[in-house]
Amino acid sequence: MKSNAATAEIAQPYAQALLSIAQSHNLTEEIGTDARTLINLLSGSGELQNFLDNPFIQPDNKKNLLKQLLGEGVSPYLRNFLLFLVDRRRIAFLEAILQQYVALLRELNQTVLAEVTSAVPLTEAQLQAVKEKALAITKAREVEIATKIDRDLIGGVIIKVGSQVIDASLRGQLRRLSLRLTSG
Repeated sequence: MKSNAATAEIAQPYAQALLSIAQSHNLTEEIGTDARTLINLLSGSGELQNFLDNPFIQPDNKKNLLKQLLGEGVSPYLRNFLLFLVDRRRIAFLEAILQQYVALLRELNQTVLAEVTSAVPLTEAQLQAVKEKALAITKAREVEIATKIDRDLIGGVIIKVGSQVIDASLRGQLRRLSLRLTSG
């Protein structure tokens, strides 16, 4: 099992190197889009992650799979970077490296990530309201929203922007009410 601290320590320099390559070729956004797609693919497929993590699978097999997955639509710089990770035996850290790249890209673009957890999917108007609230709190130039559904919230939303958490969920309100009743 990989520890988060060790993973972050390994992922950081590779993510910075990828960002440097992307910047030198004016491809930061294109590679960012491809990175997000790959993150979704990796997080949605345990089999793929296990295949890339497995030290007994030959590097050439991993490279062939990556080439097939990426096709011709992906930047050749990103493709070469992934093949380099296979050669360096760092492909097991691919998801962490890509997540770190996206975080660095957000920082570069003065964009914040607002993680929104709700009981039901939010409408466009509600997402826009969340975006405006996050902009007001952070003074960032742009807001990227990641949504998650949690039926246990009963209703309302929880918004996390950086270290700030706004809990406007019914579950949170009930918990606060319970604490007031038990402490009084």
